Amino acid sequence: MIPFDYRRADDPAEAVATVAGNPRAAFLGGGTNLVDHMKLGVAEPDLLVDITRLPLDRIEELDDGGLRVGANVRNADFAAHPLVRSRYPVLAQALLAGASGQLRNLATTGGNLLQRTRCVYFQDVTTPCNKREPGQGCSALEGYTRYHAVLGASPHCVAVHPSDLAVALAALDAVVHVQGPAGPRTIPATEFHRLPGDRPDLDTVLEHGDLVTAVELPPLPFAARSRYRKARDRASYAFALVSLAAAVDLDGVVVRDVRLAFGGLAHAPWRARRAEAALRGRPATDEAFRAAADAELADASPLPGNGFKIPMARNMLAAVLGELTGSEEAA
Repeated sequence: MIPFDYRRADDPAEAVATVAGNPRAAFLGGGTNLVDHMKLGVAEPDLLVDITRLPLDRIEELDDGGLRVGANVRNADFAAHPLVRSRYPVLAQALLAGASGQLRNLATTGGNLLQRTRCVYFQDVTTPCNKREPGQGCSALEGYTRYHAVLGASPHCVAVHPSDLAVALAALDAVVHVQGPAGPRTIPATEFHRLPGDRPDLDTVLEHGDLVTAVELPPLPFAARSRYRKARDRASYAFALVSLAAAVDLDGVVVRDVRLAFGGLAHAPWRARRAEAALRGRPATDEAFRAAADAELADASPLPGNGFKIPMARNMLAAVLGELTGSEEAA
């Protein structure tokens, strides 16, 4: 057992100051990722600051029709909320696709965003891993690659981000609210997670001591026509091989607007902006959907053993958009 201290925070400012003042301190929410990594020896904080009693557990409707979701809202409660289910079904579906019922009852919104981008080598402390310790090397490059990245990877890391919720938030242009030592700020969900570059140990753009306090969902009426699809090796409790969050707005048979984000393809949720641009103003046909997918995947660089992800992503995009638009050809 690795010894550590424990404190319960009474307010966000106290929590931020406590963690910021200790480089080996960490926030403790649901703990579903952090505690696992402590057991494995991957994470070794000497102080845990419990934030579960902070008043960050509400879902509030905003004046403009959007929603503000507190960082401590449990995934199960988030998925079950009537306004989430009716206005942003892609979010409810993404949340229910993640982990297991038991974990969703404990895991939080903020913790879901902050779970480590990882692979089996990251979690095995006997193998070299640049994400655990930069400069060690990446064991995955010549190892087991089925789950690894085909977009945005680097020679330093090819792991993919595991969150389903984060993919849906990226597609919806959500905003993450953060309180840090220098005060509050907001970060677009599409800019919250980092690609690996030469610092794969940094999963997000947060600084030490920054506390996620809420996620804000903008008003997006056509998000009511949205869907999350996840392909995985097991029917539940498995990370995505490929996933897709999609929302579409139609003007007759023409795509007026669209939001797309992939999971399972990159070190961060992958907003498919090339595919979106290729679809706007085009008829909602299987041919257009597949051409848009090809545009997005043109720079994909699969590893030996995961090239199947490219046709899987292409077919998923075509199938999901076909269902959302009622395209008989795509269906």
